[in-house]
Amino acid sequence: MNLFAEMRTLVIASLEAMVARGDLPAGLDYANVTVEPPRDPLHGDMATNAAMVLAKPSQKKPRDIADTLAALLAQDDRVTVAEVAGPGFLNMRLAPSLWQGLVKSVLDQGTEFGRGSLGAGLRVNVEYVSANPTGPLHVGHTRGAVFGDALASLLSYAGYDVTREYYINDGGAQVDVLARSVYLRYLEAHGQSVAFEDGTYPGDYLIPVGQALKDQVGDAYVGQGEDVWLANIREFATEAMMDLIREDLAQLGVKMDNFFSEKALYGTGLIESAIKALDDKGLIYEGVLEPPKGKKPEDWEPREQTLFKSTEHGDDVDRPVKKSDGSWTYFAPDIAYHYDKVERGYDQLIDVFGADHGGYVKRMKAAVSALSDGKTPLDIKLTQLVKLFKNGEPFKMSKRAGTFVTLRDVVDQVGPDVTRFVMLTRKNDANLDFDFDKVLEQSRENPVFYVQYANARVNSVLRKAKEAGISVSDVDLVAADFGKLDHDAEIGVARKLAEWPRLVETAARTNEPHRVAFYLYELASDFHGLWNKGNDVVSLRFIQEDDAATSQSKIALARAVSVVISAGLGILGVTPAEEMR
Repeated sequence: MNLFAEMRTLVIASLEAMVARGDLPAGLDYANVTVEPPRDPLHGDMATNAAMVLAKPSQKKPRDIADTLAALLAQDDRVTVAEVAGPGFLNMRLAPSLWQGLVKSVLDQGTEFGRGSLGAGLRVNVEYVSANPTGPLHVGHTRGAVFGDALASLLSYAGYDVTREYYINDGGAQVDVLARSVYLRYLEAHGQSVAFEDGTYPGDYLIPVGQALKDQVGDAYVGQGEDVWLANIREFATEAMMDLIREDLAQLGVKMDNFFSEKALYGTGLIESAIKALDDKGLIYEGVLEPPKGKKPEDWEPREQTLFKSTEHGDDVDRPVKKSDGSWTYFAPDIAYHYDKVERGYDQLIDVFGADHGGYVKRMKAAVSALSDGKTPLDIKLTQLVKLFKNGEPFKMSKRAGTFVTLRDVVDQVGPDVTRFVMLTRKNDANLDFDFDKVLEQSRENPVFYVQYANARVNSVLRKAKEAGISVSDVDLVAADFGKLDHDAEIGVARKLAEWPRLVETAARTNEPHRVAFYLYELASDFHGLWNKGNDVVSLRFIQEDDAATSQSKIALARAVSVVISAGLGILGVTPAEEMR
């Protein structure tokens, strides 16, 4: 039950009635007509911009359209008041029975309440994390992992067919550096003293990898040149790191549907096929790029390269796909990877990149636009930096990792639920401060606690009701007399519940799962407000002494809050708290 969609249908029907009467011209486009909560709740329950949107195409004053529309809306039993504000906005107040009936709908549908059909089975590929397989995941990867996983869950909840994908960057020079670093740990396992020079990975996490290599091959590589061991150790080390990364993701509750290896693109003709597809469209040519803007590097020289006409698809400059020596650029395998996604038949692609990949956005979008003839949209979400604090000081790097704070460092401190929720308390493109002390506080200032506490309070009500002999099964609560929920504070909570289906659709349409976290905090705030009012107003308490029927109606409202909180936390990958300790 989406009350906002239901009332928008009423608004459109009323507009059509105005067309039939000659009050509006035929053929108007209603796509931008919205029904949403007013900015100020004192103005009403819902507001529509219909008159403002249709004024210009109908060549009428917005106020005149709004006045006529208000009169028609007021004839519907669901609308108690329809009044025009300002130049032509129209505010509506709805009958209490709608809000009361919404509580029943939530209990009827359970966590399916709010599940949408926006996606209508469209296939979406969400690629996220995709860290180099050279070590454990760090805190930056953590934010990308949480954001990507929550986004995938949100889209699935909104009706999309979602594939969660990890792109293994195992085709570049960094895996050679990994192999050399593991070789040093391998020599160390044989009792040799080694030195980690600049450009190698000194983290302790490679110690067991070196020992495992020794256990497998003995001393076969000791004293041997790279030509003997580099390729084998590269494969061995990459597999070991991916096992480590999978374990890290499991700690956070992230499970991928597919892992795609960059290495699989080389020597298989896939890169060549992707570039040929662009060439067949007249988008590949031999040319010389202009020097970089700003100060020209001393070693820059004009060289003919194979270039992609990415400017024809929205990029700032054309991009090289092959170097002057005939080898592929870093961009070429990325084009081939996304070509493979397009060929797999996805209706939409989403990439979640770290903040340092901002320069890649336009060229990657250009490539997908060219490869799909503009039919497959690509949305790239950048996750900004995370700053960690503890005891008022920046959180120090991990000795195990050598140079950074790992995902496990964070999860070990606060647990996966807190980690995930906090990572979504800011929009993905805003910096995030993660204070280990504050995220464990039991206060309103801690959104994780505040939302979990609301759910725990509902469960405490259910336990006390059972002790009092009141049946609180959903079957019995659905049959309660919801007309007893007549206080403004109770109706206010029901109004907030009504926003959930609309919120899901909006968040999924914009690929912004942080909206779910924000909404849950607001819902928890309304619920806590109702709870606190019950301390002073006895009639607002959830359990009414010697009145099981009234108790059930009020408990039904609390239970509906828990249902929506559980659904929202499920999208975020957070387990609802049954009780607070």
